[in-house]
Amino acid sequence: MKPVEFDDAETYEPDEGWQRRALAGSDQCSFEWFEKPPGHSSPMHSHENEQVCLCLEGELTVTTEDGDSVTLGQYDSVLLESEEPHRVENTGDELAVGLDVFAPGRSFDFWTDRAE
Repeated sequence: MKPVEFDDAETYEPDEGWQRRALAGSDQCSFEWFEKPPGHSSPMHSHENEQVCLCLEGELTVTTEDGDSVTLGQYDSVLLESEEPHRVENTGDELAVGLDVFAPGRSFDFWTDRAE
């Protein structure tokens, strides 16, 4: 068993106000809690991992490169396929909180190793 207490979890802030925490996981499956301020959007990106994005609080709009989008309210979720370009934006007026599940699992290296 490998517990991870929320307050002790590895954290990363890719942009000001966009915080992420690595929860319990492995190379096969990982969980990242995140919060985004109103108006914040991740850049359009893709990765080898399948991703489930679950909205815990607020509102998140997930948009794919081909223009499809879905707005998630509390406890709504969406599956993103491996290598599917997408971005996640807080389109609401309050802080949004979510949980990303990745398979296979990944680390914060996805963001820290990105070429600008």
